[in-house]
Amino acid sequence: MRAILQKRALRFVFAANVISMLGSGMNSAAVAWTVLQKTHSEMALGTFAVLQTLPAMVMLPFTGVIIDREDRRRLVMMLDAARAIIILVVAILAYRGRVQVWQLYLMNTLVAAGFWMFWPTITALIQELTPEGEFVKSNTLLLAGVQGGWMIAGALVGFVYEHIGLGGVLLIDVGTYVVSFLCYFAVRQGRVVPRAAELKHDLEAAETALQRFLREMGEGLVFLRDHRSVIFLGTSWALFLGAMMTGVVVTPPLSDNVFHAGAKGYGWLNGGWGVGAFLSALYVPVLLSRLGSRGSIAVSMGLLTVAMALSPFSPWLAAAVLLYGVMGSARGVSGVAMNTSLMEQVPPHFMGRVQNTFCFFGTLLQVVLGLTVGFVASRVSLAAGFGLIAVVYALAFGSACWPMKAPQAVASVAD
Repeated sequence: MRAILQKRALRFVFAANVISMLGSGMNSAAVAWTVLQKTHSEMALGTFAVLQTLPAMVMLPFTGVIIDREDRRRLVMMLDAARAIIILVVAILAYRGRVQVWQLYLMNTLVAAGFWMFWPTITALIQELTPEGEFVKSNTLLLAGVQGGWMIAGALVGFVYEHIGLGGVLLIDVGTYVVSFLCYFAVRQGRVVPRAAELKHDLEAAETALQRFLREMGEGLVFLRDHRSVIFLGTSWALFLGAMMTGVVVTPPLSDNVFHAGAKGYGWLNGGWGVGAFLSALYVPVLLSRLGSRGSIAVSMGLLTVAMALSPFSPWLAAAVLLYGVMGSARGVSGVAMNTSLMEQVPPHFMGRVQNTFCFFGTLLQVVLGLTVGFVASRVSLAAGFGLIAVVYALAFGSACWPMKAPQAVASVAD
């Protein structure tokens, strides 16, 4: 880990992610809690989760090419600035007591549009900046900071929400985006764009912008067609992503309706997840060295399946917090394993397109799952909603366990 942190650019990237995710985690938890308190409806939370995915359905088929064509650092800075402005507008409305649920939905939709482009971009940037053979270490630091910051922030909201309100939480998020922007600004100077070694400039010159765009999109699909192991890895990732993002539908009602613990209970549940995600950084390199990426993903998905199914039957809040800690830890391990495996198998100039393909299917699943879980949780039972999410984690476990030949690592930028 020390060798990774000695690199100035990576230090700034990791710092930016920890800081911005603290704000984003507080934002997400506070908005979800506000929506529940204003509507008292799991279906409203399902709508909240679905709206996070709508921009992705439109953007993801196209933004992968942009990520692979442009400077990833500048893209991230633009995304941070745009999201900060959007959140600032809603924070002002909240302070004036004029914020409405539809405005929170709109803010969530626009910020989510930035997030779905941000995550593939930052993963590609980390791959670009990390020395060969150090992907496990860099992904461990990235995921520990991101998940720990996000969910620990969610825990803090449970304790400060009643004192500073939604407006105060949103202003904190704006401040973290400003700091994140400055960190990325300090990463380096100049424009850097990863390129495939075999690209022919005379061919590009003869193409129109549309022809080049369509060619590059098609190249990404051809790469996936020829790499079966990447497809199964991406399937696990898409299933995992859809299930994880739908957790916002069932966690607030678990605190409010089952344990009657209010915002503080919600904070404890998020805190359990965050602590588990952060602590996973202590042992994930050892686990990956012993089980490999696919074995680590399978174990993580199995733990997520069991813990998710058991959570609504917890006799006490403390037991549910412990189960959420197990899920957070499993999320940390699976995130590092999936990102590392992708970085090892996918050339840098394909990373944006490959990630966006799987993100697209993961968000499509979230649209269906968010509405279904919201309906089932409100009309059948909260436990049934948890059970549906557990089933998706079980499918991800099956995809990780599917037998196949060992994948070959990427030897160079040109594949």
